Amino acid sequence: MKGKITISMLLAVCLGLFAGLGNALADDHGFSGAPAVEGTAKADKLDACVAPTAFMRRNHFELIKHQRDITVHEGIRKTDNSLAGCVDCHARHDAAGKAVAVNAPGEFCSGCHEYVGASLDCFTCHATKPTGN
Repeated sequence: MKGKITISMLLAVCLGLFAGLGNALADDHGFSGAPAVEGTAKADKLDACVAPTAFMRRNHFELIKHQRDITVHEGIRKTDNSLAGCVDCHARHDAAGKAVAVNAPGEFCSGCHEYVGASLDCFTCHATKPTGN
């Protein structure tokens, strides 16, 4: 059997890779378990968002969709309604000062989306934590 790869060997390698990937994704998406501390998001210290709260609750998806269109079709990345801007402002931090993902259970995005039964698929591609300084 020397030099031969068996199915059990392949299975062991694949399971090891998937376990590592799962751990990396869990950490990247903030589901590692550290709870967020109330009042630690930039938004918590502001009186208003980019628009009044009632408007944002009803129309934020349209703003994000519009931003997506001008970014993808026109290449414009620096605007008021970027998803990165939302994450930067609304992500809270744990007791150690580490950002908690906005889509972690009970956090800003996931909390409302769960309440209204809406899917939250933005973060299958986009960062869930602030990436800037």
